[in-house]
Amino acid sequence: MGLAGSAPQARQPLAARWRLCAGEPDRDGAPPCSDRGWTPISHPQTVAAALRERGDWSLDAPARDFDAHDWWFSAHFDAPPEQADQLSFDGLATLAEVSLNGEPLLASDNMFLAHRVPVADRLRLAGNELVLRFRSVQSALARRRPRPRWRTPMVAHQQLRWLRTTLLGRTPGWSPPAAHVGPWRDIAWSTREPWHGHVQASVVDGRGRCQLRLEADPDWVRSVESAQLVLVGPDGREHVQALSSSTVGFEATLQIAQPALWWPHTHGQPTLYRAALRLQTRDGNRHEAALGSVGFRTVEIDTSGDGFALRVNGERVFCRGAGWLPLDPVSLRSTPDACLAALQQVRACGMNMLRLAGTGVMEEEHFYATCDALGLLVWQDFLFASMDYPFADAAFADGAAREVRHQLAQLAPHPCVAVLCGNSEVEQQAAMWGVPREQWHAPFFHQTLPALCRELAPGVPYWPSSAHGGAFPHQASTGTTSYYGVGAYERGLDDARRSGLRFASECLAFANVPEPSALERMPGGLATRVHHPQWKARSPRDLGAGWDFDDTRDHYVRELFGVDPARLRHADHDRYLALGRMAIAETMRSAFSEWRRAGSACNGALLLQLRDLWAGAGWGVVDDAGVPKSGWHALRRVLQPIAVVVTDEGGDGLVAHAINDTAGSLQVQLAFTAWRDGDVRVAEGARPLELPPRSTVAVPLVGLLDHFMDLNHAWRFGPAACELVQVRLLDAHGGVLAQAFHFPLGLAPLAASPQRDLGLQLHAAGNGDGGELTIATRRCAIGVHLDVPGWTTDDNHFHLAPGSTHHVRLQRARDGAPLAGSLQALNLSGSLPIEITP
Repeated sequence: MGLAGSAPQARQPLAARWRLCAGEPDRDGAPPCSDRGWTPISHPQTVAAALRERGDWSLDAPARDFDAHDWWFSAHFDAPPEQADQLSFDGLATLAEVSLNGEPLLASDNMFLAHRVPVADRLRLAGNELVLRFRSVQSALARRRPRPRWRTPMVAHQQLRWLRTTLLGRTPGWSPPAAHVGPWRDIAWSTREPWHGHVQASVVDGRGRCQLRLEADPDWVRSVESAQLVLVGPDGREHVQALSSSTVGFEATLQIAQPALWWPHTHGQPTLYRAALRLQTRDGNRHEAALGSVGFRTVEIDTSGDGFALRVNGERVFCRGAGWLPLDPVSLRSTPDACLAALQQVRACGMNMLRLAGTGVMEEEHFYATCDALGLLVWQDFLFASMDYPFADAAFADGAAREVRHQLAQLAPHPCVAVLCGNSEVEQQAAMWGVPREQWHAPFFHQTLPALCRELAPGVPYWPSSAHGGAFPHQASTGTTSYYGVGAYERGLDDARRSGLRFASECLAFANVPEPSALERMPGGLATRVHHPQWKARSPRDLGAGWDFDDTRDHYVRELFGVDPARLRHADHDRYLALGRMAIAETMRSAFSEWRRAGSACNGALLLQLRDLWAGAGWGVVDDAGVPKSGWHALRRVLQPIAVVVTDEGGDGLVAHAINDTAGSLQVQLAFTAWRDGDVRVAEGARPLELPPRSTVAVPLVGLLDHFMDLNHAWRFGPAACELVQVRLLDAHGGVLAQAFHFPLGLAPLAASPQRDLGLQLHAAGNGDGGELTIATRRCAIGVHLDVPGWTTDDNHFHLAPGSTHHVRLQRARDGAPLAGSLQALNLSGSLPIEITP
């Protein structure tokens, strides 16, 4: 697949004097506000975003029901830009009526549709007024409609199923209470262009094929003397194909023998070609119009053996990543720079896939273009989630199909889009509610949507639901599932393997404790405790459940550290948070180690959520400001294209799994060292390894010794032989490519007896807005936590082997912040100061 292009749109934002006011729902007539009743705002945006910008509301303020009112936007403007003859409305949430100079212009009941309206004959030379009315969603929900066949606990009002609007802001316990009302995407001037075209890129029998179909006005076609489709490769070479005329315009098929393929970044280079239309008109002028970027790749879903695997260019890809939501949950917008920074962070973690769930919204064009460039796969749900949607209503079904057509026009061109999924957990929710099996599979998701995808996005595979396959939709060992065996269902860490998981479209949800910088931004600041209402208001939960995801985290604190979390919270809240952070890190590390090991049946796992939507202990492994949490750091070590993980195989001992996802063969050395009593080396071994491209090689560690040793304390003939095993992959020069740690007795014995002196030495050096911290230790240090206010670190929440030295890069995140802070470790009594060393 590749980007579809069209005539360049000369778009300019509608420059106007914008105002906002609230009114009682369903009151007919003109806006209810007098001149003094209007609130000036800077530009079209959601009501919540506009009030936040003015300082009249924030997420930290008492909750406000934006669905309870009718909201009016007014824009006063003079003449449009030259040649502009249309107004484009890229997104109106949700029940919108638009008028221009007192005359109706547009009505929309679907937040996810864009509209382009001719307005040339409605404009005045000066004194134009555009009025947008957004009717109360709450009032619309009060209408009597047929009841659903099942309920979903994520929403307070089940009849939201009738409205084509996002569930974000309307899911108590899941998202901040800020319902999205108003123009949530741009309102801009545009000009009707005489042509539009679509580029379709594919790979057939190893050859790249790029097809362009151009539809145009007859007069424009007659004005063109010659037209060419041009592709510019990564080496700068041009590939050119002349267009031939057709009844509606022009068309061309350009073929490239053995094109450079687009890969996810973990498996190769995400190569893109620049596409352009080169024209010569009969009056002698030459023009070149950019058509965007093209990526040649194939994507298939492999369901052999009741599994689910994604094959890109024929290669099986272990997909790892997280659910993506808008960076700003209030405006639903992001700048290209902010989006780029967030996606670079995803790539740095070793993730290669993001899922946009049906609970959210379609992202902006710069998101998909950046994923194309960075080599990040996108699993895109259509915007249906959990509820019993009324597809039996013909008007609703027709509107939903029109919405999907609109979304496919944006999605299909992008090589990053790897899975088109009918919905988020609709089948699962129907099954769990107990409705008959024949009602689990709606024809809209199993017939209508796949047909639309085959027609409009033929190079992207379709999957009916995020949890699908098996005797019931959420069966872990077949197809895809929402996996929370480890997590919400509080099963042991071994369930990651025992479940037989094939692919987790979402997994591993906990209330992940953020860094102190995020806790400081919560209502009440650092004094807020886990049991306080301010904390609990931001703890994720299901409506009606007698537990929340703080309880889930506490369960694994108890399992991993052998302490009573409630009693620890009473006695030492900071220690409680520290163990909570490390419990999350170790649980995520353990699960992904199992799923990436040699012989695993798992082909991918996506965390429920990448980033928090507001400051607090949310599902994200990155906080709302972009600061990584403990889980992110643990995942960064286990998700890289070149990695090593260790699994405990019981009587078969410890096994190291050396992973090479890259396209080249690697010559490495696998080395391990075993320690006890904090700093006593009891065993070490090494051997050279060749790692073929895109392979995982399993090596029993005892095979690196010339004698037997019970490294995992499985045989239990006497005391444990060691308390820490460090495994490293080394390059030809002895540099560390990857490392992993295993604790045969678990973390609890080490954490239970903090030492006053681990022999830690720190050296901090700053250079402008950057810095480096060098940490050396004599004894092992577990769960090392760096807190440097106003700075970010490229590593945190890590373990140190005895006698090792570790370098951590720092970056100033707040102007003027001094390079100063503290280091703590779970087995260290007290803390060490971090300060620049003269």
